[in-house]
Amino acid sequence: MSNFWSGWVIVIALANILGCVWLIWWASRPKKGEAAKGSVTGHTWDDDLQELNNPMPRWWLWLFYITIVFGLAYIIIYPGFGAYKGTAGWTQTGQYEAEMKAAKETYGPIFSAYAKQDAEKLVSNKTAMDSGRRLFMTYCATCHGSDARGSQGYPNLSDNDWIYGGQPEQIKASILDGRRGAMPGFAHLGEKGIEAVSNHVMTLSGRKADADKAAAGKTIFEAQCVACHGADAKGNIFIGAPNLTDKTWLYGSTKAHIIQSVTKGRNGVMPAHREFLGEDKVHLLSAYIYSLSK
Repeated sequence: MSNFWSGWVIVIALANILGCVWLIWWASRPKKGEAAKGSVTGHTWDDDLQELNNPMPRWWLWLFYITIVFGLAYIIIYPGFGAYKGTAGWTQTGQYEAEMKAAKETYGPIFSAYAKQDAEKLVSNKTAMDSGRRLFMTYCATCHGSDARGSQGYPNLSDNDWIYGGQPEQIKASILDGRRGAMPGFAHLGEKGIEAVSNHVMTLSGRKADADKAAAGKTIFEAQCVACHGADAKGNIFIGAPNLTDKTWLYGSTKAHIIQSVTKGRNGVMPAHREFLGEDKVHLLSAYIYSLSK
């Protein structure tokens, strides 16, 4: 924070506190023409309901003063005055690191013990899977859903269809280092070419399509698509090319979705969690995800 903005923060903070002090003083002092203490102010309702000039309770005023003193003490002890670091030396980063250190000392040995076991063995360990599920709900459910069934653009982790492989070590690699799927767009094929290859792709999974267009699309597919999806169109887990012969579609299975994929391409990013979670936690998490499809 620059000195200019730090100064503004200090001025605004002090102005608010002094404003509260002034408000108490102004509200407590007698006003010109005001009714005497305990007397009727002149406001009467329903013939006999009158308003008296009674001061605020002293305990209420003292609580107000206490909050002002507390506020001043707080921004002196903690960093509340712009770039001023406070007498306690507290920072949110420091508190986070201290809490993470304490958590690691408490839970680290547990995850370390799980990391020494095979994923297949962990799957049958209910306590381990409960911990894995909590990790999943915290770090994975935002994208893949609380039921792990994913959504458009986010893979379903509860079936047996895996873009990069569904074995524990493959899942672990995906979580540790992330994945970056990139399908280039084929707009250069033109509208007719895209229409043709899209019809052919539809037939690969046993769906009805225009036979003539599909035949023309097969030639295009063999020239443009087999390098990634394979001659049998069953995909390639080493580069994340999906299987086009089943009924699992990451970005939608309608003709319109397929045309969009062919025309504009797709770019999917799974962030890496190696630095954030560490290998021990990822080992347990991958075992839990592996269990979802079993």
